[in-house]
Amino acid sequence: MSEHEDNDCREVLTEVYLYLDLECSDDRRTLIKQHLDECSPCLREYGIEQEVKALVNRCCGQEQAPAELKDRLRAKLSELVVEVEATRELG
Repeated sequence: MSEHEDNDCREVLTEVYLYLDLECSDDRRTLIKQHLDECSPCLREYGIEQEVKALVNRCCGQEQAPAELKDRLRAKLSELVVEVEATRELG
């Protein structure tokens, strides 16, 4: 995988919840969907993320998380994506 593709994957995985929650622009959604359609590793990761989101939705119904919590979760997920990518590069 080239460095350019690796950066694209990192961006997509960082934004997957925005994509799932319809919280990004239509143009960005199109780019993310296109990347997911073409990238098997990200598609597998997206599948996992989609399942987690569905589970949370079933358990929590229509409750809305505070914006501060969403921001903290996104930051933590971004950290985890970087850690996973670093592990892949070493392995």
